[in-house]
Amino acid sequence: MHRSLLPPPPAALPRRSLNLRDSAFIRDPYPTLARLRDQTPVFYDPQASLVFVLRYDDIANVLRSRRFGRSILHLRSREELGWPAPDARQAAFERFDSNHLLSVEPPVHTRLRSLIGKAFTLKRVEELRARIAGIVDATLAELASGETFDFVTGFAEPLPVTVIADLLGVEPEYRAQLRPWSAAIVKLYELDYTAEQQRAANDAVIGFDALLRSLVAARRRAPRDDLITALTQVEEQGDRISEDELIGTCMLLLNAGHEATVNGLTAGVLALMRNRPAWDELVEAARSPQSAPPRFATAVDELLRYDTPAPLFERWVLEEAEIGGFALQAGTKVGLMYASANRDPAKFARPDELDLRRDPNPHLTFGLGTHWCLGAPLARLEMQVALHGLARRFPGLRLADDTAAPAYGAGFVIRGLTALPMRASP
Repeated sequence: MHRSLLPPPPAALPRRSLNLRDSAFIRDPYPTLARLRDQTPVFYDPQASLVFVLRYDDIANVLRSRRFGRSILHLRSREELGWPAPDARQAAFERFDSNHLLSVEPPVHTRLRSLIGKAFTLKRVEELRARIAGIVDATLAELASGETFDFVTGFAEPLPVTVIADLLGVEPEYRAQLRPWSAAIVKLYELDYTAEQQRAANDAVIGFDALLRSLVAARRRAPRDDLITALTQVEEQGDRISEDELIGTCMLLLNAGHEATVNGLTAGVLALMRNRPAWDELVEAARSPQSAPPRFATAVDELLRYDTPAPLFERWVLEEAEIGGFALQAGTKVGLMYASANRDPAKFARPDELDLRRDPNPHLTFGLGTHWCLGAPLARLEMQVALHGLARRFPGLRLADDTAAPAYGAGFVIRGLTALPMRASP
């Protein structure tokens, strides 16, 4: 975080302390965020060295502005910023993290997104619909009526791993490592992490990097109909994706796409179980082939708004800018609370209610502007097909224990349930 080297916040900016490691906050952050959004919608947290931003309009303005960016190193060197040399213990992670869309700014971002977009097309995503439905049906077929199972490990985690492996062209014998690698790598996106987590993340990057480079070499020799092959072949005005950029893109697809889908799907099902009339709406929609696709599309967007799977993203102030009436110096780091923006009553009517027919639904779960999530269509498709399959096969699906507190992991940036016992009932 380089905390002592960041510019001081404006003297008039309110100071607040937000403990993102508090288990009660992780379990239900929304009452705290609502109070802060109402009282101090922009504040500085000295412990996190972040200026937190909570209102929808303020966050949307930051996301659309070129005065803010995911990286600042394209404008200033580490020496100019007064930062120490990169930590050698996470050298592999740093190389990966500097070669994907989330960590670069225009013009590099513009070039890379254009090239990737030629390979990772909406047509390629839509062609996965039947495959995703097959995976969902096969998984649900293994669950006997009345059986108790863990929704996280038994359904939500295997689905996106299999889909992403199919998309990339990762052979079945290599797939067992993808979920552990993803879980280890994303730990470094929390605001703090342990030395052991740092080592595990770096080791995971090394392992995934080696696998991907072997697959890239194999696809260059013998092309297939998969995304790795498409990325090796894509070209625009003589420009191509470098191998490091290709590797970074594939890792990002696994990490960001997988974690967001697992957590979004699990949180969505928990919300539906707690709002039984909403679940019954989906069960009824699943019985109608004509109305099902649009109904499930609208429902998924509402579930992603209602309980945001990636609640916090960071941005650097690249040149002096104003947020909520406070002028921030270049080099300041801001924390954009998507979870708060998605429940802002100034933007959403009855924001704390789950309304599966909410339309329009301009939630910020996938961001806005330059860094709008390229994988959003795939995440939406996976959730739509998964929920349709669940509602069709197990209309009586319910929590195994309505009184048990949900089990969340220790992180907030990557916020998700670690277990969700369910009962599969027809």
